[in-house]
Amino acid sequence: MPATQTTFHIQDILRAAASALEIPVVVILILFLLAAAALTGWLIAEYCTERRHLKVALPQLLESLRTAPDRAAVIETSGLLHRQKDALLELTRHPDFTPEMREALAVRLLEQEQDRYDRIVKLSELLARLAPMFGLLGTLIPLGPGIIALGQGDTYTLSSSLLTAFDTTIAGLVAAAFATVISAIRRGWYREYASILEAVSETLLELEKAGASV
Repeated sequence: MPATQTTFHIQDILRAAASALEIPVVVILILFLLAAAALTGWLIAEYCTERRHLKVALPQLLESLRTAPDRAAVIETSGLLHRQKDALLELTRHPDFTPEMREALAVRLLEQEQDRYDRIVKLSELLARLAPMFGLLGTLIPLGPGIIALGQGDTYTLSSSLLTAFDTTIAGLVAAAFATVISAIRRGWYREYASILEAVSETLLELEKAGASV
């Protein structure tokens, strides 16, 4: 078989594969837009149910823990988030633990919270990475038929291909933009949550250690 015919066969295979990917790519981009909308709604719901209820002055809270006889009551009535309260109360429920055991428990609780934060942020970060890639695929795939149509003078097919290319590019960029903003906002929130939880946990550990040594 001549090399020219082999080249044509390979090009036909690649063109057929690219054409077959066009509809799945468009469907995936639509799903990405829906996912971006869902993440935005989730962010708003998280703000309304959690973030706006975080009202804690850390120095005053630490001072209250130092002076109050019932530290669990201070934690329960504080402006911390429910998950933070649960983690901190868990540290107070084991008075028979040694300082080393309590410290290990605190580290584990902090790691669990951080893992949860990382999993949530990774959802939007993954969308922010994948959406532009599929947007680029949706841009390039219709250009092949569009270029062929241009050579044949078929302006209708050319305009349809360009319109599809533009629409998929916009869809990918919009989904990625929303996901990037959501990731940035959540990283800031979760960094603050983790620092507060770590500071209060270390304070509890030091107070328990000081009380045990008296």
